[in-house]
Amino acid sequence: MSKEAPRFVSLLTKNTVALILAGGRGSRLKQLTDWRAKPGVPFGGKFRIIDFPLSNCMNSGIRRMGVVTQYKSHSLIKHIQRGWGFLRGEFNEFVDLLPAQQRVSEDTWYQGTADAVYQNLDILRVYKPDYVLILAGDHIYKMDYGEMIANHVRSEADMTVACIEVPLKEASAFGVMAAAEDGRVTEFVEKPEDPPAMPGNPDVALCSMGIYVFNAAFLYEQLVRDADDPKSEHDFGKNIIPHLIDAKYRVYAHSFSESCVHGETEPAYWRDVGTVDAYWEANLDLARITPELNLYDRDWPIWTYQEQLPPAKFVFGGMAVDSLVSGGCIISGANVRHSVLFSNVHVHEGAFLEEAVVLPDVHIGHGAILKQVVLDKGCRIPPGMAIGINRAEDEKRFHVTKRGITLVTPEMLGQNFHHFR
Repeated sequence: MSKEAPRFVSLLTKNTVALILAGGRGSRLKQLTDWRAKPGVPFGGKFRIIDFPLSNCMNSGIRRMGVVTQYKSHSLIKHIQRGWGFLRGEFNEFVDLLPAQQRVSEDTWYQGTADAVYQNLDILRVYKPDYVLILAGDHIYKMDYGEMIANHVRSEADMTVACIEVPLKEASAFGVMAAAEDGRVTEFVEKPEDPPAMPGNPDVALCSMGIYVFNAAFLYEQLVRDADDPKSEHDFGKNIIPHLIDAKYRVYAHSFSESCVHGETEPAYWRDVGTVDAYWEANLDLARITPELNLYDRDWPIWTYQEQLPPAKFVFGGMAVDSLVSGGCIISGANVRHSVLFSNVHVHEGAFLEEAVVLPDVHIGHGAILKQVVLDKGCRIPPGMAIGINRAEDEKRFHVTKRGITLVTPEMLGQNFHHFR
């Protein structure tokens, strides 16, 4: 959907509550998630991953949101409290934080995606929505949920699943579905080893994005039924959706291409930045001349919390080429090329950075050389240190991916910096 198209801010979106599932660790991001949940990982120079689904809700006209948290959620909670406190409760607008608090049973935390929603049913009922939108909190994309909800209502669906076409070789990481010509889902398999291809397109599978719309009363019924099933893993992909299809309920697919927000010359963009390689690549893509994700779109802004900082400063001939440089940065006699620098990064004289993703509050010492790295928040790189030059040496201290991207955290450097990341 081109951003010039009309937006579906309507009674449908006003009568919708969005629940963003943000409790997961994201273990494939390795040490980046040692102290924070994946949705709380910084992204794009000044944002965190959670800002993208939250901003999509705001821009779609959904102003009632709950963020379901569990794993090491302190930095995520702090970010939401500071950056998303501008909504007015007097107008029935809010972002509620829903941490795992054993509301249903004092023996268990959230057991699966469906259980995470089930354990907050009492809160959901108080909101009295007509529709419930369930979102993953760990993907980067721009989407008008109003389009999807309108599609859901037009189809007279009980549940609608947003879907995207994925290369067949990557599809085993997703829920894979088959749909009839009218969009009704006829089959659904969660993370199959041998995913079925789309009819007429043997290289592609139709995959769930983990974005669901439910009629509220129907959702409540299904969650209660699932909670009473001792054999269930209480997961939407593994249990709820297959049951609904078997029971002949009206489950419909909604193509991401119908509601993705992008300019006429921009591609539809959706990324799971769930590995260190994917995270590094998606950040650096933003520093390209024409990145696939447009962060400069004033019609569909990405909202966030950013502390008040002075402008970036370049002194003693310091320079940055083809890079994003955030507020509070000082580049002093250093050379930065095709890199992304988050807030408060200081790069000292003689240092050289190339294809570096540098998270906030990092100091890079004199003469350091850094290539194809991700530096976690708070790292202090000693003068003269070289990273990304000698893989064998790097592997002794840091995490190096198969592709050769080196992840560095303060702990790997023998430093102790938490600030809860």
